[in-house]
Amino acid sequence: MFKHFNIIDILLLISALSSLIFSEILFFSGEKENAIFIGLWVPSILAFGIYLRLIKNSKK
Repeated sequence: MFKHFNIIDILLLISALSSLIFSEILFFSGEKENAIFIGLWVPSILAFGIYLRLIKNSKK
């Protein structure tokens, strides 16, 4: 599954996962508003990765 990923895909996946983990840490430490704000980054990062993939595939 991961053999189709390039370096940009891996970096975006790592950033989305780290954002999710950091958001959960903030949430359970009591900073709920900051956790929600950071948690909203995850779908944005993943959507940006999908957008980059679509652009890359449309140029072929």
